[in-house]
Amino acid sequence: MMPSARFADLEGASVLITGGGTGIGARLTEGFARQGARVAFIDIAEAPSRLLCEALAREAAHAPLFLKADLRDIEALRGAVQAAAQAHGPITVLVNNAANDIRHDAETVTPSEWDDNLSINLRPHFFTAQAVVPGMQKAGRGAIVNFTSTSFMLNMGDMPAYTAAKAGIIGLTKGLAGRYGKDGIRVNAIAPGWVITERQRQLWVSGDKLEAHIARQAIPREMGPDDMVGPCLFLASDASAMLTAQTLIVDGGLL
Repeated sequence: MMPSARFADLEGASVLITGGGTGIGARLTEGFARQGARVAFIDIAEAPSRLLCEALAREAAHAPLFLKADLRDIEALRGAVQAAAQAHGPITVLVNNAANDIRHDAETVTPSEWDDNLSINLRPHFFTAQAVVPGMQKAGRGAIVNFTSTSFMLNMGDMPAYTAAKAGIIGLTKGLAGRYGKDGIRVNAIAPGWVITERQRQLWVSGDKLEAHIARQAIPREMGPDDMVGPCLFLASDASAMLTAQTLIVDGGLL
């Protein structure tokens, strides 16, 4: 369920979300759109992204703008950022959400597979931020929210490139926060626990694995994409005006 809280400063704000067409990203797109923001999102999945835009066009004050791009292509990424700013004005909220948590064995990962993994899970976070910062500097304000994961905190051993990237996001968050705080730009991270998206349910949920995981949480219920919306809106809004360089763990209290 979408959060009931309203953040007045997000109404009309120019927001860019990576990976905003499916999974957690789709709910973030909806969440910001319902706040009255002018949302653009980058995704490679065309069909679900267009369906999302059509649905929200009937319900939100501003229909989201879908920009198709492969985040591994930095020039295409920069072009999408420029298109978002041209459509909605300088971006003042960036949500770096896109990721691919494909499993892989440490023993067999090749250099090209390692590089490809980080080109999805870490590199775009930096280059998208790099592309939006000049507009934020001119505006004198901005909020960047980087999605990381609790997976590397739990010593998960079946996706080492992914967990390395997710740990790197926290370092990047702190570095960018230190660099751009003087410009009124705040940079924070959200570390979700196990969020049960359609993809997760199809690929990774099996047997009593989910039940055992939920039993370890302080709040013993299944966590869904909607549960990431409220924390992200908070970090993007002026409700968190003096909060930067932080990582907010949203995992139902498991850690």
